[in-house]
Amino acid sequence: MDTNKSVILNRTELILSESQNKMIASGWGKEVLDNTITEKIIYLSDGLKVKGYIAYPLDKSKKYPCVIWNRGGIGNKGAIDSFTARGIFGQLASWGYFVLATQYRGNDGGEGLDEFGGNDVNDVLNLIPLADEIENADTARWGIEGWSRGGMMTYLTLMKNPNFSAKGGYSSGVKCAVIVGGISDFKNYVETNENRIAIYKNIYGEKDLEKNLEERTILNFVDKLPNIPYLIIHGKSDETVPVEQSIRMAEKLEELNYDYKLVLFEEGDHYIKKHRKAVDEMRRKWYEKYLK
Repeated sequence: MDTNKSVILNRTELILSESQNKMIASGWGKEVLDNTITEKIIYLSDGLKVKGYIAYPLDKSKKYPCVIWNRGGIGNKGAIDSFTARGIFGQLASWGYFVLATQYRGNDGGEGLDEFGGNDVNDVLNLIPLADEIENADTARWGIEGWSRGGMMTYLTLMKNPNFSAKGGYSSGVKCAVIVGGISDFKNYVETNENRIAIYKNIYGEKDLEKNLEERTILNFVDKLPNIPYLIIHGKSDETVPVEQSIRMAEKLEELNYDYKLVLFEEGDHYIKKHRKAVDEMRRKWYEKYLK
């Protein structure tokens, strides 16, 4: 990586309609509109032009810890649109953080192919040096969060680079992680569903399917993760990613004497919609405890 060259190629502030802004204020809080900016970005990742977002507080009088947020879904299914980005990332920014998120390569018009836990993990890691380009980003304090597939991407990111050390001597510290409805046993997740078997055979090829499933099954490599505080949240009625995925992950962390907290919500679906306020408050307090 050429450290003298910007890796953010384009930044465009998100401007929503009046009716959308009203929904943002209602759903995520008026402070999102009043106190934060969210931008859509194009950045370089392994030489590819990848799409993503950054969000940050308007107040430039101090530095803010950084939080990487990893989306779920595959391909453009699950990609974050401008409205949702303004809400999700603006809310995090309103809590006092500099937020970075990727759509992963090949999505939202970005270059490359989404490998669902392959080289696209670099698209998460390559967000880290972007913080150097933002004057008010505190690059010594990092949190990382992932929902659904994003949970798996979070684990893989931490496994691949536990200290968030990037090429060129760039180094900083990751202090905590938040996982919501995350995939920890990718092999089981795929092999228990015929449609998923077909999807991932197409992505990885039939010959390499087993190898790729094993490599992305975090339960095989929990001891390779950094021992940082993990907040693991899951809905007991999740029909997309079974709650057992988080329970088994917590059991592995317990065996290794890792710092974690497991919270399961009764009647919680994949997005834990019925408990959104409680989930947001848990996330906010987790970051406040470990990043500030």
